Amino acid sequence: QAQLVESGGGLVQAGDSLRLSCAASGLPVSIYAMAWFRQAAGKEREFVTAMGNSWSGGTYYADSVKGRFTISRDNVKNTVYLQMNSLKPEDTAVYYCAAKGGRVVYDGMGYNYWGQGTQVTVSS
Repeated sequence: QAQLVESGGGLVQAGDSLRLSCAASGLPVSIYAMAWFRQAAGKEREFVTAMGNSWSGGTYYADSVKGRFTISRDNVKNTVYLQMNSLKPEDTAVYYCAAKGGRVVYDGMGYNYWGQGTQVTVSS
């Protein structure tokens, strides 16, 4: 059974960095489109970043995180990472890892597999 488990969240100050991990089991991250979404309290879930599978490639970022966040994948560890630099209070949210077959889409409804989420809180 496919499973995604996020880790690495926490409480940091504005300007700090965090690296989130998404460990996959029963699901080779190399052949799936992998994405990160986030949901702040009282707000809808929003797309953060995604990367295509090893064949299609490509990385995609929301304008709000472009230049600050980086998505990457380690096929040997079967893990996807989200490096977050220059964090801002508005980045505070629960961050979710997601996977789907085929191409990257920005709509979370297109993803078949989800992790349980990890909380990121950025204080000012």
